[in-house]
Formats: sequence, C-alpha cells, structure tokens
Amino acid sequence: MRRYGKNPDEDDIRVRPNRKGNRPRTTIRPKHEDAAEGMVLTVDRGRLTVLIDDIPVTAMKARELGRKAAVVGDQVMVVGDLSGAKDTLARIVRIQPRTSVLRRTADDDDPFERVVVANADQLAIVTALADPEPRPRMIDRCLVAAFDAGLSPLLVLTKSDLASAETLLESYGALDIPYVVTSRDELGKGEAADRVRDFLNDKVTVFVGHSGVGKTTLVNALVPEDRRRTTGHVNAVTGRGRHTTTSALALPLPDGRGWVIDTPGVRSFGLHHVDPSRVILAFPDLVPGTEECPRACSHDEPDCALDAWVAEGHADPARLYSLRRLLATRERHEGD
Repeated sequence: MRRYGKNPDEDDIRVRPNRKGNRPRTTIRPKHEDAAEGMVLTVDRGRLTVLIDDIPVTAMKARELGRKAAVVGDQVMVVGDLSGAKDTLARIVRIQPRTSVLRRTADDDDPFERVVVANADQLAIVTALADPEPRPRMIDRCLVAAFDAGLSPLLVLTKSDLASAETLLESYGALDIPYVVTSRDELGKGEAADRVRDFLNDKVTVFVGHSGVGKTTLVNALVPEDRRRTTGHVNAVTGRGRHTTTSALALPLPDGRGWVIDTPGVRSFGLHHVDPSRVILAFPDLVPGTEECPRACSHDEPDCALDAWVAEGHADPARLYSLRRLLATRERHEGD
C-alpha cells in the first residue's frame, strides 16, 4: 500500500481513468496565487533551470499545463521548493504571454515547427568570412526567421583577417542591417566582445550560427565564467576536451543590461512555418504597395503590385529585390 504522508497533493494521488466508480476529473485548475515568477535559462530532458530572484531553481512542468511546453526565455510562474538547493525540484504552473517567438523547422518539408526561444528582441547571426566559407542562403534564412518573429537582426562577421567583408556586406546593403566585423585576434583578446556588446544593451539577443564560426567563443567572452556560475551553468565538454553548446542557454550580461542566448550550432534553418505576409512587415516602405496585390500574393508573380509601386518611385528597387530574395529562400535549400 502506498503511503502519501500527512499532506498529499495532486502529484501524489493518481486515479486510473475510466474505472467504474472513479470521480470525473475537474476542469478547474489551481490558481497558485503564491507562485513566484522567473525566467527559463535552459531546458534539459524535461528539467528546466529557472532564474528566480537571482537563484537558479530546477523545475519541471506541472501536469495541468498539458502539452504546452516552456522554452528558454519564457517568463514562468513556479511553486514548490525555490531554494535552489541540490536535489530540490519545483513546478512550473503557468507560462506568461510571450512577446515574440523564434521558430524553425528541421527542413523545409517538415511540418513540425520547433520554438527555439521566446521573448527575444534581437537575432545575432554569426558568420565566418572564411574557414568555413560564408553561406549566404543560411544568412537569408535566419533573416527571414527574424523578420517572421518580429526580431531585429544583427550580422556578426568573424575572421576578417582571412577574407574581406566588403562583398558580403554589399549584398545586404539594401536591408540596412547593423553589423560588426571582427578578426580572430580580436575574438581571442575580447576586443570583439566589447564592440558587439554595444548592440546588446537592454535587449535579449539570440546568437545563431553553424559550427566553427566562433559563436560560442564570442558568447564566452561576452559572459565571463563568474556570471555563468551565478546562473548555475556548466558547459558541456566533448571527448576532445573542447567546450560546446548542446542546448539553448540564456546568460545575463555582466552589467545587468541585457541577456545573451547561445544556441547549438545549426546545419539548417527550415522555414516551412513562415508566412510571407509577416516577412514583408520588415519592409515598411513596401507594405503600402501591397494594398493592390491580388489575394494571397507571393510578391513575386506577374500581378504583384509591388512592381508598379517601385516603378513609381515609392521605394528603392534594391529593397524589392532583397524582399524577393529572402522569400525565395523558402523554396530552396541553403546550399543551392
């Protein structure tokens, strides 16, 4: 016979469904008025680290949330043991409304979208200018994901001592995207972090990039080890002793004026979930020209009203070209 102690709760008592004599389940959920609010820092196999009053607390999702999952960046309400002591476990009982959601799919033909991060303000796209070679299609896809989520993009170009950034920056000139160009020497000395930090103040910034571009090295320079210990983070280590990122991780900047979210290196950024009507919102100079577009216009077809809008001088032709190039990334892979 199972013993529940003096004060059992709903997690202790389980009743089999559809058994004759069982009382029907209630749809009334507890209000948890004593719950504390915190921010999800990382998620690992059903366990979440939540920062509550500068204390990292290990928690799991409460049953009443159903299939709704909390992700890095979420503001959540937590009950239970909030001491952060070893072997304690709290419960996340509510996920607060999100201000933004960065999504991706594994591939373009994958209908299952994955929420990468919630409540971010900015997407920093880290790309090496050489070793490995830049992948413009990958950059385009990240830009589409940023515009779809309502995030401001930032280009961080590394290894400028190996190749010039001029050609790559020219191809994105019409988008007027802020950028930082760094060398390997600057990255190693922390000078690159100082320049990037100017773009991070008072923002939650997600860093993305494929392996080898220097993304995690930059994040390590932005957030010193003492701040990582404050949030209870321990880097994963590969068999070769090299630090790597295995899951999304939110880290506070030392001055308390922003957050950095490091993500695992990505090989692809599927855009199956993207609605073109949301992407064009990042082009406010073109939006009025869509009023005469046919219904469900792809903005890259013979009857698109944007051609006439640009021809009449309302917008720069380079802007329309950039929009169509970005939208076309939904139809082709990064390596095309």
